[in-house]
Amino acid sequence: MIRYDYVVIGSGIAGLSFALKAAEHGSVALITKADKAESNTAYAQGGIACVTSSEDSFELHVQDTLIAGAGLCDEDVTRTIISEGPARVRELIALGVQFDAKQSAAAKEPLGAQDLALTREGGHSKRRILHSRDVTGREIERALLAAIDAHASIQVFEHHMAVDLISLSKLGFASEDRVLGVYVLNQASGDVLTLRSDRIVLATGGCGKVYLYTTNPAIATGDGLAMAWRAGARVSNMEFIQFHPTCLYHPDAGSFLISEAVRGEGAKLVDNRGRRFMERYDSRAELAPRDVVARAIDAEMKRTGARCMFLDITHKAADFVRERFPNIAQTCLKYGIDITRQPIPVVPAAHYQCGGVQTDVDGATTLRGLYAIGEVACTGLHGANRLASNSLLEAVALAHRCHEAILRSRPHDPLNGRNTFPLPDWVSGEAQDLDELVVVYHNWDEIRRLMWDYVGIVRTTKRLQRAATRLRNLEREIQEFYWNFKVNTDLLELRNLCTVATLIVDSALMRQESRGLHYNLDFPEAREEQRFPSILRRN
Repeated sequence: MIRYDYVVIGSGIAGLSFALKAAEHGSVALITKADKAESNTAYAQGGIACVTSSEDSFELHVQDTLIAGAGLCDEDVTRTIISEGPARVRELIALGVQFDAKQSAAAKEPLGAQDLALTREGGHSKRRILHSRDVTGREIERALLAAIDAHASIQVFEHHMAVDLISLSKLGFASEDRVLGVYVLNQASGDVLTLRSDRIVLATGGCGKVYLYTTNPAIATGDGLAMAWRAGARVSNMEFIQFHPTCLYHPDAGSFLISEAVRGEGAKLVDNRGRRFMERYDSRAELAPRDVVARAIDAEMKRTGARCMFLDITHKAADFVRERFPNIAQTCLKYGIDITRQPIPVVPAAHYQCGGVQTDVDGATTLRGLYAIGEVACTGLHGANRLASNSLLEAVALAHRCHEAILRSRPHDPLNGRNTFPLPDWVSGEAQDLDELVVVYHNWDEIRRLMWDYVGIVRTTKRLQRAATRLRNLEREIQEFYWNFKVNTDLLELRNLCTVATLIVDSALMRQESRGLHYNLDFPEAREEQRFPSILRRN
């Protein structure tokens, strides 16, 4: 058993930001199942939404967020996070994050708010997106990791995957439940470590890999959400899975995202004949919120039988396009598409979970000692549909608030500072090595195809019921594997994917209306009596 004051699971903007602050007050274990630089944050292109312009206001940002959230945002939480944004952005800049500056201010040092270059994305009424060209997440990750590497109080466990949380109830105690630690798989050796801490922070990102087509990296398998659910934490709003409207459509491209900022800079959505169509679906056209744009593209593809639509920015100066979107331009060129001369073939793909582990505005879950920040958490900010670029804002704001809340509560916590409660080691027993990987891969593929076909952009009750039935069967099969074989990353991810898929389907069946990202053909209108978050509790 290894003791730490804090255990942070996940190395994106939320986890790294929290770890840096917590390390000033104790020892920190940072767990990441791949390289420490591999996170959803690193793939974020667009930027971070924050009020920094005199032409903008907190009230405008709040209203844009509430409108996008389709009546389900928690207004108090929304105002808190948005109003604290500028302070958190200043911290990022102090850590070395290089946001793009206006050309007239490029030589100034340090940058002030008036010197930052801003762009606009769908659903925003003003330009308020701070960015670093089209690799904003990568730049933020770089700066945070540099600070992490320089901190002696943080021990980073790369290629280690959290297996399950350890709690009082798991150990058989009938008192008020709380987390005590976590089991962690060393992927290189196959050993399972026991980490002891009364403060576990989940920052594991989302669950995009539960769908066949996604903009997310391979690590996005909903691990933190599944672990929290198994430990007894409540889950909220999992029916609201955001599909990004514009993922590059190319057989060799995998899951490459075409940033919403491209539309923010004037790109138009067109069909294969070059005809615009968004104005038929929404007066905001290409700058409508993501749920509207994704459904419009999906509808046009189904109506015309086309395999994709196109994003056209060829009317902009070629030098501007290459300078503003260098990563997108270079990647597309690798696949034979010159975006300065040719429209980009695009399709919607699973992108972001707006629900997650239910938390308060300080990241505290319903299980004592367990916190969730970033995409894994459901604070109430995103409601039924996330406003573009609010995710990085929420992650860095919640990391700060979570740290501050823990510091306030520690003097009153009888378990604080001792970390002496003995925890049992992981026991594999007589389990065999997993020798039926083909079955694991088959189940993995079946879940992702099932979710894409039955629980996608447009749903029906019958499809959801079919998905629920099959997922229950898969859950039993996977659980049998889990108990009969030694754990490895493939098996753990499959187990988590199935759990998360089930939570999405169960939440979708509860909501008998269409709202935001949840669109059910059997209930095509929003219903006022269902204007509340969905909440799932175990048993």
